[in-house]
Amino acid sequence: MQIRNIMTADVEVVRPDTPLAEAARRMRDLDIGLMPVSDNNQLLGILTDRDIAIRAVAQARDPRTTPVRDVMTTDMVFCYDDQDVSEAARVMREKQIRRLLIRDHTMHLVGVVSLGDLAVKGGEQKVGGAVLEEVSQPIGSKS
Repeated sequence: MQIRNIMTADVEVVRPDTPLAEAARRMRDLDIGLMPVSDNNQLLGILTDRDIAIRAVAQARDPRTTPVRDVMTTDMVFCYDDQDVSEAARVMREKQIRRLLIRDHTMHLVGVVSLGDLAVKGGEQKVGGAVLEEVSQPIGSKS
């Protein structure tokens, strides 16, 4: 099964100059933990709930004046929409990530795959559980 069959399409993005408080409200309203950061259709990074907690709240940054660009993650991991679901699972397991950006071969963002997508729609029942187990282990604790 191809990734495009399980991914969440029509992904909301946020601009890098958006105040963190506004981005956080949008994430809350959409019930999501990741928003791609884009400027003029160029993907610059991702903003995660963890970025907000670790890079903003824990450092006492003012969410009303801190722009998303100051706390976003710029190291992004992708798969292509026509790759097999098992490839998304492998990448998520290896990189220990819970969400994976999906693009087409013109490099446009077309979706996001989460652990939940793998577990519910992934085809093989063991795919989601195996990835969740691997991703949830602290780095260095694998045997």
